[in-house]
Amino acid sequence: MNCDELQETTQPSCYLIRRPKALQWFYNGRLYKVNEGERQASRFELFLDLLYVAMVANFADSLSEHPDGEHLVKYLLTFAPAWYVWSDLREIGNSFYVDDLLQRLVILWVMALLVLYANNANEVDKDIWAMRTTAGAYMVARFTTLCVFLIASFASYQHRVQARILAGFMFVGILLVVPLFFEGVSIRAKIAVVAVMIFYQEFTWALTLSPWIKRQLKLKYSTAVDIAHEIDRLAAFFIIILGEFVYSIIVGDPAGIGLTSGFVKALCTLVVAFVLNWIYASGEGSAQATHPIRRSAWTAFGFFSLHLPLSASFLIGGHMCAISASSHELEKGQRWLLGGGLGVGMFCLWIYGMLYRAGPRDKDLIMSKIPRISMRLVVAIILVTIPAASEEKLSVENFMIVIMVLFLFVLVWEAVGGLLKGFHIFEPWDDRNPPSEDVDGQDERTNESKA
Repeated sequence: MNCDELQETTQPSCYLIRRPKALQWFYNGRLYKVNEGERQASRFELFLDLLYVAMVANFADSLSEHPDGEHLVKYLLTFAPAWYVWSDLREIGNSFYVDDLLQRLVILWVMALLVLYANNANEVDKDIWAMRTTAGAYMVARFTTLCVFLIASFASYQHRVQARILAGFMFVGILLVVPLFFEGVSIRAKIAVVAVMIFYQEFTWALTLSPWIKRQLKLKYSTAVDIAHEIDRLAAFFIIILGEFVYSIIVGDPAGIGLTSGFVKALCTLVVAFVLNWIYASGEGSAQATHPIRRSAWTAFGFFSLHLPLSASFLIGGHMCAISASSHELEKGQRWLLGGGLGVGMFCLWIYGMLYRAGPRDKDLIMSKIPRISMRLVVAIILVTIPAASEEKLSVENFMIVIMVLFLFVLVWEAVGGLLKGFHIFEPWDDRNPPSEDVDGQDERTNESKA
């Protein structure tokens, strides 16, 4: 989009603060939308994503320095709350995006709280004040988004009931964090508190937006999502995670000078990230598949919930891949984090593919859906188990080459399996030249203009 097109879409306003308006909703089961065109992420949503680029890198870096079970648990329990704050802002942008002064200030305010959160999260197991600051920043950020949902429910009737239910559930979820402030509560008890909070958040969010609650409350007006916007936002977060693969193979020149072993490992990391982007974008590998959000409510919930473990695991594996470029040897824990992170991520991508409904022409492809994406599951199992066999037999360079080959194999398997039976390698170049009559007609018009 160039500057002229950007200005054409910008409309003047006589209000600094606008009334939040529903962008799409259901009325008696029928979908209504304010704008029929597909929405894209706003520039302020993309600006928010920039902060998460740094946040996830900080979380992964701390884990790579201490590759043990205790720090893995801490990583998972600090990554999840940050994800939920991002999800809140995604939902607000999806349902009530008005791009006014107040909404922009809300984004800035929440980002400031996230800066505070990220700068203290890695020390929560060592310093009680770091724990209190992290928990406090999270609580205030969630309370801010809670207030946005609550205020918007008074301004817009379409989402009113479910927005208030969600705000009520969020308030209870915030209260669950209170035990983290007390020094007398053991660290294990605090881990249990955060685990309960994560489960509670996933359950109540799905319950609030489920068809069941709509039927029980007999809602005429109910919440609907802009599917294109939701897919776009979740894909953007996945790109943030893939950025961790490529960021650390450039910053600090870890590959060294010339065609070094470090360059080979950096190249392997780049190829793995490229393949993951390809697989995620292709869904289950056929051109006419039904997206999980469009398939049913339950596959849609599965699609949304899956992105938390998907992102957390690939962030671990991607960071470990990247630091291998500058490492002559990986610790045992780092190898397990690398293989385990990529393996769990591939398992999530297998579930991700299974959530799609195969298209009507799936039977015309070389492989049907199940065998086509089954290699993701096979490679996931290999990746999780390979660190046990590779510790003494494979150098870091060979370890990364094996991982790269596994991902390339999945890519080739799915690319070939997704082709129509009887495909050809090259498409004929039949229409690369204009027809002769058009050329003659153009010559005649040229002669007439000269006369």
